[in-house]
Amino acid sequence: MPLNTNHTLFKSLPDNELLGLVKSDDSMEAFEELYHRHWKNLYSFAYKRVRSKEISEEIVQDFLTNLWAGRKTLVIKTSFEGYIYTAVRNLVFNYIAKETRRKAYGHFVQLFRVDTDNTTQETIDTRDLQHNIEKGLDDLPVKCRSVFELSRHENKSNKEIASELGISEKTVESHLTKAIKRLRVNLNSAFWML
Repeated sequence: MPLNTNHTLFKSLPDNELLGLVKSDDSMEAFEELYHRHWKNLYSFAYKRVRSKEISEEIVQDFLTNLWAGRKTLVIKTSFEGYIYTAVRNLVFNYIAKETRRKAYGHFVQLFRVDTDNTTQETIDTRDLQHNIEKGLDDLPVKCRSVFELSRHENKSNKEIASELGISEKTVESHLTKAIKRLRVNLNSAFWML
C-alpha cells in the first residue's frame, strides 16, 4: 500500500519537485516518474529528426542515463522541459554531424576506389591517391589514428571509443577533428599533383 501512495504522490508532483527529489535523495521512483512522463515525447522529438527507431531510442536512452548519472551536479537554468529538449536536440545534432562526416568519408573513398574499367592512367592516379590516404593515416599520432580507425573502419560511436581507450568523448571528438584536418591537407596536395 505505501508503494501505491508514493506512486500516486509522484504522479501529482511537477517536474521540478521530482527533479529535486532525484537530486536530494536519489529517489529512483521520482526519476522513473520523470522517465515515464517524458520518454515518449523525447523519442518522437528525436525520431522526427533522425527517422530511425533504433537511433532515436538510443539517443533518448543515452540522455536519460546521463541525466541519472549526473543528477547530483545538475544545474538547470531554464525549465526542466526546456532543458531536456535542448539536451536531446544536441545529441541529435551530434549524431547527424557524425553520420554526415562518416558518409562523406565513405563517399570519398568510393570515388577513388580502383575500378576494373579504369584506364591505366586513372588506375595509377587512384592508387597514388589511396597511397596518400594511407600515408596520411600513418602520419597521424598513434592515439589520433586509433580513434579515427575505430570511428571510420569499425563504425564505433564516440562513447564506445572513449570507453575502449579510456579517454573522454571530448578528447575523441578532438582526435577526429585533428585526423580529418590532416587528411584533408594530404588529399588537397594529392589533388594538385594529379
